[in-house]
Amino acid sequence: MPVASDIDRLADEIAACRPFLDRIREEVGRVIVGQQGMIHRLLVALLADGHVLVEGVPGLAKTLTVRTLARTLNTDFQRLQFTPDLLPADIIGTMVYDERERTFYAKKGPIFSNLILADEINRAPAKVQSALLEAMQERQVTIGDETFPLDDPFMVMATQNPIEQEGTYPLPEAQIDRFMLKLKVDYPDSGDELHILQRWTTGEVPTADPVATVDELAAARRLVVRLYIDEKVQRYIVDLVCATREPDRYDLGRLKPLIDYGASPRATIYLTLAAKANAFLDGRGYVTPDDVLAIGMDVLRHRVIVSYEAEAEEVAAEDVVQAIFDNVEVP
Repeated sequence: MPVASDIDRLADEIAACRPFLDRIREEVGRVIVGQQGMIHRLLVALLADGHVLVEGVPGLAKTLTVRTLARTLNTDFQRLQFTPDLLPADIIGTMVYDERERTFYAKKGPIFSNLILADEINRAPAKVQSALLEAMQERQVTIGDETFPLDDPFMVMATQNPIEQEGTYPLPEAQIDRFMLKLKVDYPDSGDELHILQRWTTGEVPTADPVATVDELAAARRLVVRLYIDEKVQRYIVDLVCATREPDRYDLGRLKPLIDYGASPRATIYLTLAAKANAFLDGRGYVTPDDVLAIGMDVLRHRVIVSYEAEAEEVAAEDVVQAIFDNVEVP
């Protein structure tokens, strides 16, 4: 266990490193009205080196927010528009025959970038969605017989419309588990909507400029993993995840028939990293249970698969996760 002076010293390093995040928030705020919760969680994913899935009905500035955040970083950015006729080769690339040399060579696709905006990812069928699996998990892409590493940083920020929307396909469980966070975006309140009207009907379309560098992000990520997390908080995270698999061990037997599959061990890792990133954004060198609860729903909501019985009773995965948060003892 580190002494208090070590944590204080870490807090000083965080304070010196955080200004670039303030610049990003300010620049994003020039374009996006409201949506502070979504912006905060996108920064959590950016700091924790995780991918993020943003879900909401059309017109809620999901794509604009993700694109604006990407533009604030002075790095390579690609936007992929997912459509029903998209092919895996359109994303990762393909082998091309060179008639002059009489050999094949790899023509790399747009996945070879730092920040990827996968727009309306569930508009494409599973075969195309799964083309991202290797890239998201292994940070590499295989084209033909060759494997190519992806640049660092590499982050996929995907948007999707609700599954009930016409022309959408559910993401495979193996792929959705690769997203560190799944964010749900709701309608703005009336005050924000008035501000949106006033900002976007003047004829002057606001845009964001690069205000941060890859080196600043890399330094912040190195600090995030160093944040102190007490063993009691670690056990709390493990208990939350295990309660999605064996709820009866935590006096939550009523949830057992509502859950088909609980969260994977990847959830434990992602919840820890996301909690550390949340503490970093608050300027602290240590993680508290409040950090876990603040980001826990976004880590777990897409990893708990509810049963047909739960669907019949109109119980969503968020209801199950919230019941676990309410009943597992906080250290």
